[in-house]
Amino acid sequence: MSYPELKMLIAGDWVVGGAGKSEPVICPADGSEIGQVPHATTSDLDRALESSLEGFNVWRKMTPHSRQAVLEKAARLLEDRFEVNCTNLTREMGKPLAESKIEMQVAIDLLRWYAEEGKRVYGRIIPSRFPGMQHEARKVPVGPALAFVAWNFPATNVMRKVAGALAAGCSIIIKPSEETPATAVAIGTALMDAGLPAGVLNIVFGVPAQVSEHLLASTIPRKLSFTGSVPVGIHLQQLAAKNLIRCTMELGGHSPVMVFKDADIDAAAQLCTQGKFRNAGQVCISPTRFFIEESIHDQFLEAFKKHVEAVNIGNGLDAGVNMGPLVADRRLDIMEGFVSNAVSEGGELIVGGERVQSSGSFYQPTLLANVPDSAQIMTEEPFGPIAPTATFASLDEVIDRSNSLPFGLAAYAFTGSPKTAGVLKTEIESGMLAINSLHIHSVETPFGGLKNSGYGYEGGIEGLEAFLATKYSSEVYT
Repeated sequence: MSYPELKMLIAGDWVVGGAGKSEPVICPADGSEIGQVPHATTSDLDRALESSLEGFNVWRKMTPHSRQAVLEKAARLLEDRFEVNCTNLTREMGKPLAESKIEMQVAIDLLRWYAEEGKRVYGRIIPSRFPGMQHEARKVPVGPALAFVAWNFPATNVMRKVAGALAAGCSIIIKPSEETPATAVAIGTALMDAGLPAGVLNIVFGVPAQVSEHLLASTIPRKLSFTGSVPVGIHLQQLAAKNLIRCTMELGGHSPVMVFKDADIDAAAQLCTQGKFRNAGQVCISPTRFFIEESIHDQFLEAFKKHVEAVNIGNGLDAGVNMGPLVADRRLDIMEGFVSNAVSEGGELIVGGERVQSSGSFYQPTLLANVPDSAQIMTEEPFGPIAPTATFASLDEVIDRSNSLPFGLAAYAFTGSPKTAGVLKTEIESGMLAINSLHIHSVETPFGGLKNSGYGYEGGIEGLEAFLATKYSSEVYT
């Protein structure tokens, strides 16, 4: 089973780009080149923009039932190609095959859910204060959309945007990550094979800044959805503002975990290990700051250490592996910097703390204890397999420290007290909160953050609403 030949989807055609430029796709498990991803020229991007407008004018006029039939057929094709697509996802991203299968299934579920929900885009009739007059508010697709996505979830990052746009009746141009392109191409292939009209979906690759600046300079797109870092999100928002393109921004996080003395300590430690080292910590909602109540810190740390030491790292295609490599070698120096800084600030290295000597981008699962809030890892999103712990003395204190950063994407708590849970639901400044669980998102629930973690939502009816506009009309009748 070989990695596929990569092409871009422009105006219904699979192409390599006008200039023939490309860059290598590197397998992070062994550093080998597994493919070449083509780059779009400005002419390619202009063709994608023009076809997106043409495709929108076809797709928006189709009934929601007809659009659902196409999307459902694509979902079935993705099921038929499941094993191949999951294997290639692991090859380009590095995560264990079991995680790739979960992610791909979620992507299929997203496509199905949005396809069905697109048939339930309801407007409303508003009672008039004047006799013989009717007021109507109708939901319509906002227009051609753009999407730029990060590499860490090649299937779900793409599908959240593509499925939401298509279900709402929008066309969409998406630029997936050049580091993980095959999964996006597989999704596009399934949609085209299912009968999606030409131009409704365009997939382009290239130098990110050049692609985004050119596409956002056009007056054709009416919507931008972005998943990535805070600085890039701010930059894209500024570009989009020039043409009043509405935005959804799913940006970085730095998720606090609060473990109270009345929690199930071992269960919390086990769940924290699973959540922290999923995708080698390269998850925007990854638990990243572990605040443990003083009286149970040592007990929790011992349980946490036991579970961290049991994490088996290796090539994601190998049996028994539950943590793969980081996406690229550039991440290794960053991890070493976080650990070195934490120790220099007074933190204690308990487990790990070193890169694994191999041809791949592997870093040991790492546990740090008693890390002060001044340490870099407590203020900057690590996006890697490092878990720092610290103690707290009171509910008010841990709320203040959890809310102290400009991020507000996800937060987690473990407690046996309904009262404590109620206070956290009110006081924690986060778009999403999970209590006694790390399950924070399903396809039918909203996914989004507060503060510098962005605005707008993906998933749930909120995710569909992001691609809709409201048109009002009044009518005098006789």
